[in-house]
Amino acid sequence: MSFDVLLVLVASVAVVSGLARRIGVPAPFALVVVGLVAGFVPGTPHVELDPDIVLVLILPPLLYAAALSTAFADFRDNLRPIGLLSVGLVLVTTAVVGLVAHWVLPELPLPAAFALGAIVAPPDAIAATAVARRMALPRRVLTILEGESLLNDATALVSYRIAVAAALAGGTSWGDAVGQFFLAAAGGAVIGLALGWLIAALRRRLDDPLLENTLSLLTPFGAYLAAEQVHASGVLSVVVVGLYIGRRSPTLLSSSTRIQSQALWSMITFVLEGLVFALIGLQLTTILDGLSGLDPTDVALTAVSVTAAVVVTRFAWVFPATYLPRRLSRRLRERDPAPPWQGPAVISWAGMRGVVSLAAAFALPERMPGRDLILFVTFCVILATLLLQGLTLPWVVRRLGLDDAGAAERTEREVAIADHHVARVALGELLRVADEERVPVAVVDELRGHLEERVRRAHAILGGCPGEDEYDDGARDDDANVLRDALTTVQLRRRLLDAERAELLRLYSARDIDDEVLGRVQQQLDLEELGLGSA
Repeated sequence: MSFDVLLVLVASVAVVSGLARRIGVPAPFALVVVGLVAGFVPGTPHVELDPDIVLVLILPPLLYAAALSTAFADFRDNLRPIGLLSVGLVLVTTAVVGLVAHWVLPELPLPAAFALGAIVAPPDAIAATAVARRMALPRRVLTILEGESLLNDATALVSYRIAVAAALAGGTSWGDAVGQFFLAAAGGAVIGLALGWLIAALRRRLDDPLLENTLSLLTPFGAYLAAEQVHASGVLSVVVVGLYIGRRSPTLLSSSTRIQSQALWSMITFVLEGLVFALIGLQLTTILDGLSGLDPTDVALTAVSVTAAVVVTRFAWVFPATYLPRRLSRRLRERDPAPPWQGPAVISWAGMRGVVSLAAAFALPERMPGRDLILFVTFCVILATLLLQGLTLPWVVRRLGLDDAGAAERTEREVAIADHHVARVALGELLRVADEERVPVAVVDELRGHLEERVRRAHAILGGCPGEDEYDDGARDDDANVLRDALTTVQLRRRLLDAERAELLRLYSARDIDDEVLGRVQQQLDLEELGLGSA
């Protein structure tokens, strides 16, 4: 892909995404459709998807950004269902699709059919988060979908590597395959943890937002390549290092670094996600060119059968995986009661495939048996799940009554409660400092007025009545003494911000607030500190 074509592609992504938002259509699906149409327009540059670009340059930063923003406590609490989906379901789908494809088309060798199964087994991390972010899903459902999308690529790509090697070599032993799988997974996790610890230690010694965020930008590529060099799972390495850094970012990063990092990763995610969906649509002409010589009936039957197997297998796995462990374990049943059936139904329908599957198909060696057929079937599965499941998922959520319309209001209340609490802690600290140290009255009045205003605002959001949390807007000293004491005001306000952050982290450690509330209140404090300048 030339630089000129890349620039046009990025500009097109921005235009189509903007128009899609204005008319209320999900941008990912608009980009896929526009790409499909553009691929058949005469004069459109030929853009062939390079697997290395997707797997090395696009997937690692997107996975890392998603892992950084993952609510770690929720992820940890739902590790069992996430593991059942990201490992168990991927392996089962690989086997089912492989057997179905080989049964429908016996000319396709079984190892090659299993390679197809591994390619289409994982729901796409990019598609899942792009769709889920638009809906007010219950928090647990959203956590499970996002957690699954983070880890399932690791399972699928390791299985894919084993299946491709077996197809080219004419077979492999099950013992070797299982050993390779666990070694790759364990190696990726260990490398991710080690790199996360090393990067965290390095970032503690840095005090320059530009350097820190440059290091952050390089981290996913370093994690992926380091793991792949030793034949471990690069995807799992990226996810683990992202979870590790994200878990420690509230205490590891400065306010200016966090604010800059959020803007950086938001922009990267927007551009790369858009490119991914546009590239999917543009590949159809290339894929169709490779189908010459194949029986159209066999091709169509295989595509339909595999797509049906992918969708049905997810339903057949999700419901037993949700309810059977609770039927077998009284302890689990008491600790985590069975959810209503609507939640598993939405999780079952949210199985969109995406660019990782397409990149894996393009990465198949030219001498791979049935390569062109696998590529076409993969594209059909992606298109069917993206357009059928992705476009109808919001409707399904509403019909099942899972559209958590009150989620935004509850979050606002939780943020107000946390802000109310930490502002009152800062007020107490201010009064203590004023009693113990010689602080100008004007400084105390200014800072107290600011904190009291925050308490009043939070109290109003919470529906409070005038009382102990309401403060008098008495006249304040706004003469030249305020300017004279500006430096003292900034220094003391920073001390109070430190007290607020410490109390906020205490609330988070005690699990009185969740990751979203922590991030929202911490962002408010970060912006306030940034507004204090460099004085």
